[in-house]
Amino acid sequence: MADTDVLIVGAGPVGLTAAAELRRQGVDCRIIDRLPARLPYAKAVGIQPRTLEVWDRMGTVRAALEAAVPLRGQLMYLDGAPQGRIDLRLPPEVPYGFAALPQYETERILEEHLARFGTAVERGTELVSFTQDADGVVCRIMTAEGEEQELRSRFLVGCDGAHSTVRKSLGLAFEGGALPEEYMLADVEVDWGLPQGYGVRSVHHGVDGAVDDVLVCIPLPGRHRYRMSMLVPPELSAEAAAQQDGIGHGLEAGRTPGIEHIQAVLDRLSPEPTTASAMRWSSVFRISHRLVDRYGDGRVFVAGDAAHIHPPTGAQGMNTGIQDAYNLAWKLALALDGSAHPRLLASYDAERRPVGEEVVGRTVRHAAQGVEADPDEPSTVMLREAQLLVAYPDSPIVGPGAAGADGPGPGERAPDCGGLTSAVAAVPLRLYDLLRERGHVLVLYADSPAAVASCGELVAGVRRSTGTAPMPAFVVLAGPADSDTATETDADTDTGTGVDTGADAGAEAESDVRYGATDADGAPLPVFVDSRGEFALRYRTEGSAAFVVRPDGHLGTRLSPLSVPERTTVLVDHLARVFRI
Repeated sequence: MADTDVLIVGAGPVGLTAAAELRRQGVDCRIIDRLPARLPYAKAVGIQPRTLEVWDRMGTVRAALEAAVPLRGQLMYLDGAPQGRIDLRLPPEVPYGFAALPQYETERILEEHLARFGTAVERGTELVSFTQDADGVVCRIMTAEGEEQELRSRFLVGCDGAHSTVRKSLGLAFEGGALPEEYMLADVEVDWGLPQGYGVRSVHHGVDGAVDDVLVCIPLPGRHRYRMSMLVPPELSAEAAAQQDGIGHGLEAGRTPGIEHIQAVLDRLSPEPTTASAMRWSSVFRISHRLVDRYGDGRVFVAGDAAHIHPPTGAQGMNTGIQDAYNLAWKLALALDGSAHPRLLASYDAERRPVGEEVVGRTVRHAAQGVEADPDEPSTVMLREAQLLVAYPDSPIVGPGAAGADGPGPGERAPDCGGLTSAVAAVPLRLYDLLRERGHVLVLYADSPAAVASCGELVAGVRRSTGTAPMPAFVVLAGPADSDTATETDADTDTGTGVDTGADAGAEAESDVRYGATDADGAPLPVFVDSRGEFALRYRTEGSAAFVVRPDGHLGTRLSPLSVPERTTVLVDHLARVFRI
């Protein structure tokens, strides 16, 4: 018998995401970390809009929004001359922008979210070794008291960083290389007058045309506070002393830059004269780029830096790792309750390793050439950096179905939209409000009152066909043409006392598709009206349509138009790729 369902090794943002989502879905798990406490370092600080969407789905985004500061763009300087600026702008329908949050704050927020489910990080506890069999994993762990214990879990997830014990013990290849430069990081305040919310990138070229000096500053919460990175000066430089495992990546102990080292770089590269002060911490670090040959083997998986490391350009690493963890967590939850298709867990590698490969390659190019050298359209580059273009069109668990005309297809991110009205809520809702803290959701779009009834028939048909498999929650959206009566103002009929004196009030309620809708078996249907037509616009519906939205906010399948005779078969075919039917 297992001591726990899942053992997670590593309590950084990736491990905490996995633990919190597993616990939210009722999975028993333990999370251990060899460090006695969170490190007070602003290592990974950039929070991508897609990560905020994931946190929204998890139910923890509010705390992040309260603690973070906005990232508005970047000011660029070349050899002392301003080169313009990049403004971080996204389409208005994207619910969140770019943000900055010190890693220790990200960990605090996720750890507090995890505590809501009665789980705490077991600190000072280290994984020593493990073996696995067909039924689970046996781990040897060393506790904070120096006691070696044996722990059996059904699955093991390694979120233990670039020098991962889980990865090494599993025998995964981790091929790649290292950048020759050494860098130093510092968390400092400055007294310049540059606009708040903008990062700074200042580069200097030597007589041979090569870059010989770099300053990159990312805003942090606080007054004129930045995390700065720059090349290591000669007096702090050392020969490329790789770690014992041959991987030179991350912070190094022993060589600590002083405020004078930071000031010297600012004197050379700052856009205007400034003085550094209030240094909270500093370190020297090296950068490697590597990717595992597979994201798991049997009942053991890796995520985050344990699976991929690369330059920090564009703040892609932690955010990619968080999405690794979320992708894996919902699949593990289904596998553990017995409802998953036997091959569901294999889709973790099929979906996430191509993403890791793309991120490693792109960040290496951007580190050498700059993001501005990317050949794609600026709008595409911005969406990709925001991680809004991550998609799984070739995944074995998406489809059937195809994208509409410019609309999202199977495997792509499900966009948000607003203006959804209900018979109860006094204000319009967002689609993401309806998806929050839920699993798979079957979203049906009805372009007429008659189509609402058709949606009810489809829901009942899918429920009957799936047998004992989990039925996705469902939401019916009625097109705006059906909501003319429902969305009228009450100015002409409301006396101000809360009593509607209109003679046709009963008839209006009867004609409102939000009232009394049921499926073909008589079960109530939740109906929301797409009052502003945003859903139809974002999803490019062609008449009535059906979408399965996965727990991670990607579309599992798309069926449009909904009138095809085999519509129930198509939806059940998709669900059979995920669930045991």
